[in-house]
Amino acid sequence: MTDYTAPRFDHPPRPLTQRLGAILWPSFFSAAVMTMVFFAFVDPLALRDMTFPDLPLTRTLGYSIAFFMFWLATAASSLFTWILLRPASRYNRPLPPE
Repeated sequence: MTDYTAPRFDHPPRPLTQRLGAILWPSFFSAAVMTMVFFAFVDPLALRDMTFPDLPLTRTLGYSIAFFMFWLATAASSLFTWILLRPASRYNRPLPPE
């Protein structure tokens, strides 16, 4: 007789470093490309003058802030994709036989 109380996994859980790498590494490259494409058309100083003219932001600081904002957005997207693709067998118990 099959024991339906013991959890069965499709595959073993991944190490934390592998999970973080699968989320952060692709989002890093996406953020780098997005930063290059965005600032090919937009000057950070012109953007500062339109949004926060009183802040003393340099071009380098504008590039850095934008890169980390793009990285945060793409990391959140990768994280949500990872959450949605987790196998259901890890969280749902199998149905008992009828």
